Amino acid sequence: MNELVIQLLGELTGRGVRGGELERGDRVLRWAEAGSGQPVVVLDAALGEPGTLAWASVMPLISSKARAVAYDRAGIGSSEPMSRLTLDGQVEDLTSLLEACGNGPCVLVGHSWGGLLAQLVAWHRPDLVAGLGLVDPADERYLATSPLEELRDGVAMGQAVIQQHANGELPTTIRSVFGDFARRLSDDPALQERSLDAYIASYAKESQARMVLEENLLVIDSLPRIQEIRETHSLPDVPVVIFSATTGTPKPQRDRYTSFHAEVAASVPRGEHIVLPDTSHAANQERPAEIAAAINRILDGTRPGQP
Repeated sequence: MNELVIQLLGELTGRGVRGGELERGDRVLRWAEAGSGQPVVVLDAALGEPGTLAWASVMPLISSKARAVAYDRAGIGSSEPMSRLTLDGQVEDLTSLLEACGNGPCVLVGHSWGGLLAQLVAWHRPDLVAGLGLVDPADERYLATSPLEELRDGVAMGQAVIQQHANGELPTTIRSVFGDFARRLSDDPALQERSLDAYIASYAKESQARMVLEENLLVIDSLPRIQEIRETHSLPDVPVVIFSATTGTPKPQRDRYTSFHAEVAASVPRGEHIVLPDTSHAANQERPAEIAAAINRILDGTRPGQP
């Protein structure tokens, strides 16, 4: 596990943060965790982003009540890459992580692409899921009916990241992209700088930078299959909280995206849909208190004797 990440999270949480790992054949998945108790909260991040850092502002708010596990998907951050990136491989990795971390079902939280992977796991292995927190989750129905330019933008971004890595320009881009998040994490300039250093270290290898492109291509290739899976599966009867952002895309597109979130929340007896005003797709960075409060409500609803 990246020591910069462990040290950063330790300072932010004010308690012991541990690294964990799970062998997956000839490779290793790695994560950072803090806290204790059941059910375990497993946190999965957006496309191309290390989960160990993406949830840095949420982990301190939930690790006082539960064991919080933020993991890097294969090839991202500290986790070793798959020989060939596949949708099945990502779902199986997340499934194996839930099996390894929990002595029972876990509360599974995912942002964007991580939110769609969380649903795939819940559809296939409902026995492993005690609750779902979906933060502006990706939706294959929205993506499949979006202008082709939107999907091409993601591919172009991935190609640019690879080029910037080759030119030595990627650290500058990372500081720009994650600078606001660093300032939200702390008022301490030294801690802000360490958070950016941790992000830069997470994209230091060419294979790490390449994952931004590879995951974008994986999403595009996987849309028809995910649509088929959704049509034949249902989410389990567990607490489900879905957050929708409100800014960053034109209103007609945003409204359509949000309508899919509302539909998912309405499909389960204990579904809750929360629309976050003045919030971009990076809701995990901008609204950690609301997201943590929802996770803690899910935890309370899964524990005996809690309302």
